[in-house]
Amino acid sequence: MASSEEVFEKVQEALVDALGVDDDEVTREATMVGDLGAESIDFLDIVFKLEKAFDINIPREELFPDDILTNADLVQDGKVTADGISQLKERLPWANLSKFEGNPRVQDFGNLLTVNDLCSYVQSKIG
Repeated sequence: MASSEEVFEKVQEALVDALGVDDDEVTREATMVGDLGAESIDFLDIVFKLEKAFDINIPREELFPDDILTNADLVQDGKVTADGISQLKERLPWANLSKFEGNPRVQDFGNLLTVNDLCSYVQSKIG
């Protein structure tokens, strides 16, 4: 089993390679979209690199809960409802959703995921 530092180093390497950013930009607190500039197409490359680096399978819905964020019963006036938040927490137990809960605008969800969240996800997959 890899230590959290080993997981971070491999995640950092994958992000540097996929996004063309410098090592020092990939901190645990950096957001994938806002700080590192990841776009939806980049996430395909990131997922591929992580699957290869850790020998894991990453189903799209585990990282991208589009079905929740586009469900009319779970989103009202552009914001995720309380029921939607609880479904997100269930689906993404490795992500820190506390900041998002304060103002759960769907358009802000993409800027929620941090490098540390990604590391926590990988750690949960490798045991």
